[in-house]
Amino acid sequence: MTDHNQFDTRLIHQPQFRDKHTGSVNVPLHYSSTFHQESIDEFGPFDYSRSGNPTRQALEAAIAELENGAQGFAFASGMAAISSAFMLLEAGDHVLVSKDVYGGTFRIITQVLTQFNIDHTFIDMTDLDETARNVRPNTKVIYVETPSNPCLNITDIEGVAKVAKANGCLTFVDNTFMTPLLQKPLDLGADLVLHSATKFLSGHSDVVAGLAVTKNEEIGKRLGFVQNSFGSILGVQDCWLLLRGMKTLSVRLKQSSESARDIAQFLHYHPAIEEVYYPGFSFHAGYPIHRRQATGAGAVLSFRLPSKDCARVFVEHMKIPVFAVSLGAVESILSYPATMSHSAMPLAEREKRGITDGLLRLSVGLEHVEDLLDDIKQALEAVEKHVPAVHA
Repeated sequence: MTDHNQFDTRLIHQPQFRDKHTGSVNVPLHYSSTFHQESIDEFGPFDYSRSGNPTRQALEAAIAELENGAQGFAFASGMAAISSAFMLLEAGDHVLVSKDVYGGTFRIITQVLTQFNIDHTFIDMTDLDETARNVRPNTKVIYVETPSNPCLNITDIEGVAKVAKANGCLTFVDNTFMTPLLQKPLDLGADLVLHSATKFLSGHSDVVAGLAVTKNEEIGKRLGFVQNSFGSILGVQDCWLLLRGMKTLSVRLKQSSESARDIAQFLHYHPAIEEVYYPGFSFHAGYPIHRRQATGAGAVLSFRLPSKDCARVFVEHMKIPVFAVSLGAVESILSYPATMSHSAMPLAEREKRGITDGLLRLSVGLEHVEDLLDDIKQALEAVEKHVPAVHA
């Protein structure tokens, strides 16, 4: 832990950021696959970069400190982090999963874990009673994504963690949308927190990375074994870029969140929009819980147009956002979940989760909010002009 109390300061002034030998304010890039050992009987702290590297160690220590955890781990992608976490399970185990998880998580649970005889149940985890009812004797992990992707449903982390502990389970939480700036799952009782660090933590669409933080050393030891065995580690250059991106997380996410609030409010009152999914609305079903466990609504919102044709016209007329997969960058990113983030999910499963053909997700960047609003207005005007049925 650092001696600084405020998160903004802690982002920038980690003890491991300053090089003790030179005084450099940035972590050195240690481009070395192997490390010389002084003795045949005693090795130094590093021997081979799959097992540990000083640059990666600085990143792992930083995310552990920011999440108030015991040990951090850096992986080659968010899915590498999630997959490695699931490798703490064994054949015959069962996992409870939020029904509206990221498509990549859905894919590994339904198509990979099943090959290892690990069973699963997708449930509405916003309902604690349903969560408790579905725990089995062999349930070992309850997997939470809150706010969920892409409909931003809210799960009570503390409530789920209590259910898990009462049944001898671990609680995993995907904290990608909130980051430790806005939400700290380990403080709420979770055992392991996960990030697609490609998103807000990096913030510049130039790194693919995953991070995990464990609440205690025992789970950390187990996950460390998996990381070293699988070898899906984050490379040195990407570790350095991610560390640099994390230093500006606070100012980036705060501005993007303010803009997202204004955009969500505008969309809510527009007649062409059927529904807006945004946890900052006081009438959002999960608002009381989210307000209790997080300090902000974040910079992601989703909204539903009446049809795929409406969504197509909207996308074709938007000029500022990048139309792409991913989120959490300095540039706004507009996504179509049905064929992007949740393409791995069959149509019937998507529809059960509210991922309709008219659903769009917007990750708000750092452009001026008035420019973004003007862009959205003209795109919606095009929708109303080209698809008159929206008035029906």
